[in-house]
Amino acid sequence: MNINEHEHVIEVTDLRRVYGGGFEAVRGITFSVDRGEVFALLGTNGAGKTSTVELLEGLARPAGGRVRVLGHDPHAERDVVRPRTGVMLQEGGFPSELTVAETARMWAGCVSGAMPEAEALDMVGLGRRTGVRVKQLSGGERRRLDLALALLGRPEVLFLDEPTTGLDAEGRRDTWELVRELRDAGTTVLLTTHYLEEAENLADRIAILHEGRIAAAGTPAEVTAAQPSRISFELPQGYFVGDLPPLDDMGVREHEIDGRVVRLRTHELQRTATRLLVWADTAGVELRRLDVRPASLEEAFLGIAREAAGAAEKKEYAA
Repeated sequence: MNINEHEHVIEVTDLRRVYGGGFEAVRGITFSVDRGEVFALLGTNGAGKTSTVELLEGLARPAGGRVRVLGHDPHAERDVVRPRTGVMLQEGGFPSELTVAETARMWAGCVSGAMPEAEALDMVGLGRRTGVRVKQLSGGERRRLDLALALLGRPEVLFLDEPTTGLDAEGRRDTWELVRELRDAGTTVLLTTHYLEEAENLADRIAILHEGRIAAAGTPAEVTAAQPSRISFELPQGYFVGDLPPLDDMGVREHEIDGRVVRLRTHELQRTATRLLVWADTAGVELRRLDVRPASLEEAFLGIAREAAGAAEKKEYAA
């Protein structure tokens, strides 16, 4: 079965995974990933991210639902899917006594149509570390090696499980740039990450998992749009909150006061900010320490986690 560039490269429908003892780690999730797209799975520890990715990689059979990668069942048709995918696990587990070059050479021997090992190592910044033994690499360098090996087969689909864990800021930025280059060249990337900034910078779309279910999905902008934006400032001397225009008329949902500092939350950032600034200009006052910002993905993530936890408490209390 061939797949054209307009079809979904990854299709997940009502996917479930159950471990021994009946623990349901993935509870009926549905999503799709298009060709040349970066899709991020987010969630706290135990949310089901790695369990989901392992099903997509064909490492286990789903307990229910359907998964297709490049039009095939990755478990039942592993021999068809595996040569066209690259996988970067959370930990590679390569022989510690081998050098970087020897490890890459060994892995290339297991990959169909592998690119030159030196090219893959150069892509991740390990070109000058080829003679170093794996056990002598830093944690960040080992992650770079894991990524290089995932790229050896020039994969159409790349699975990255926590790809920048252990990397310093420069290494993380270099990895982001490499992922963007791969995406622009047509590679489809599905990644899990604990770094929300990483998802916000890289992902075309995201799904936030909570206790095995998708709590929110969409572009980063769509997910964050559900959370209120923030405006904070210091009240001018001689003024009080009551001197401001009516907060409801400004589109303010919530506010709090900390000494002279006022914090506003709104779903209508432009409207609220405009009316606040027009008021200040008309009154001839300066709003010191003015800070205007939309909701971040971190705030959306924490908000979803709080809502899910609150719903679970209500359910438990009702029971």
